[in-house]
Amino acid sequence: MKIILIASTLVWVAAAATAPGFVVRRRAAEPSLRRTGLPQLLDSDLNSLLADNNTHAEYTSNWAGAVMIGTGYTTVSGTIVVPKPSMPAGGSNTRTYSASAWVGIDGSTCQTAILQTGVDFSARGDTVTYEGWYEWYPDYSYRFSNFKISGGDTVKMTAIVTGKNSGSVTLENKTTGQSVSHTFTNQIGNLCQTNAEWIVEDFSQGNSLVPFADFGTVIFTDASVNGGTGLDKAVIYDIKQGNKVYTRCSTSGSSSVTCSYIG
Repeated sequence: MKIILIASTLVWVAAAATAPGFVVRRRAAEPSLRRTGLPQLLDSDLNSLLADNNTHAEYTSNWAGAVMIGTGYTTVSGTIVVPKPSMPAGGSNTRTYSASAWVGIDGSTCQTAILQTGVDFSARGDTVTYEGWYEWYPDYSYRFSNFKISGGDTVKMTAIVTGKNSGSVTLENKTTGQSVSHTFTNQIGNLCQTNAEWIVEDFSQGNSLVPFADFGTVIFTDASVNGGTGLDKAVIYDIKQGNKVYTRCSTSGSSSVTCSYIG
């Protein structure tokens, strides 16, 4: 889903940004706001996903990873080693290239809300930056202030549903010992609790996707939903833009998701 920024939205964002400890996430020198987009399916539709809940790969323009489709999902978690992104082949040192790894509830076959948390990684020339964030779609995402992340850190991500409009998320940097959390209450957009996700995303800023970084490989380990496993039955997403496929994702066993950049 693409976002059109209007004056009333800017007023709301300005107010939200004053909340202590929370900052509306922006990209340097760009006025557009960052937000997760719903998966833009290219070769399928929602009905086929509901009928084909297996490891058949579906192409989207923005999501890569694994999606479980079922009912009653309340908790999703996964752990990654934070990658060091780089400029893709043929890229420019003057552009910023980004990607994001996150876990979440809903957003695939249920598109009224997404409860999610994750890590963004960006590269501009030889400079690499990282941000931890949380989001309840359709609201914008917010960064966790003072949450330090470096390439090679091991970060656990957890999202917990407590109601159709409430929940909590946690990022735990197991390398540094630092942990941050956020609690959501009375959110706009109802969860269906029918999707659990482990995703690498080419996220949106303003009305377009950001330039996609070469993220190497991201592996979600100890991936679980409702405290159990079962990823061998997940739907696999890969990112395809134009005629080019940028990712190759797969599951290994019942608790691991691997996504590699192949662009």
